[in-house]
Amino acid sequence: SQPEQQVLSSSLECVQSIRDGVLAEAKCTESDRVTLLPQQGTETQTQSLLRLLQVETETLHRKVDPEGLYVTSILYEEEEAEREATGREVTELVWKLCLAHSASYETAGLFMALVFELRHLPLEALRALWQRSSFKCRDNWQPLIDALPSCATEACVVLMKELVASGEVEEDKAEYFFWSFAFIPKPTSGMIESLAPLLKSPRASQSCFLGVTALLHGFCSAHSFCEGVPAVQSVLRTLGGFLGGNCTVQDSEHLSKMQLVLKAIGNAGLAAARLAPALSSCASRRSNPMEIRLAALQAFRRIPCSARVGDLLPAGD
Repeated sequence: SQPEQQVLSSSLECVQSIRDGVLAEAKCTESDRVTLLPQQGTETQTQSLLRLLQVETETLHRKVDPEGLYVTSILYEEEEAEREATGREVTELVWKLCLAHSASYETAGLFMALVFELRHLPLEALRALWQRSSFKCRDNWQPLIDALPSCATEACVVLMKELVASGEVEEDKAEYFFWSFAFIPKPTSGMIESLAPLLKSPRASQSCFLGVTALLHGFCSAHSFCEGVPAVQSVLRTLGGFLGGNCTVQDSEHLSKMQLVLKAIGNAGLAAARLAPALSSCASRRSNPMEIRLAALQAFRRIPCSARVGDLLPAGD
């Protein structure tokens, strides 16, 4: 067989001239030869010249006003929104998310934009947005459902509560809502007031109890005398009602619910100090199952030491 012949051969040669550390001139010659048959072909030669004409000193060094500089940490600084987005614009964002590729930089950017825009919408605007944008994308994704837990405003929490109470979200998404409450940076009494009725529902899940009481703990950690807030008192009355004074249980199902309530009280922290006498009764009552007595003791984990006084621990019956 004949030796393999190279069809295309190319070469590039450049000569550069540098003066005072700056490229002053560059001459380049590029040759490309195409051989189709032996001893036959075509050759193209291209010459280019790049020459520095002038230097403007203003463009070499950008002057920075030292008055505009300041020292800061690497923590994210949230920018103030120049304007509030309209419901129509946020709806368009949801549509764009649906059309974007699921694993792309564009999707990530659109999703973050959606979260920030939700934070500026009042409750009525959020409700109207849900009516327009509760649709699912082609891959069964609901961008608005996933964005709401990251919103973390009182309006978003109220809307999430309404969606759970009305059954408009699937169970796994409702669980996602509840777990997100523990990460809300600035809980409000309005959030607690909205969520408190959910604890009374026979269908209230474990994540509901733990999520709401984690939110309660966050609120009371930031507000002195939070036990005087009506919304907080409402949650504590509900939890205390489940205890029944001494945690008496009738069957295994009731025992499981009592353990959950005691764990939720432990989650609540500072606010649960008023339940210390009931917890003491639950722990000291010898006829209670050992699991309940231990859970009652563990519920004291965030209650201030001042509430754990000796006279709250009777000898038992």
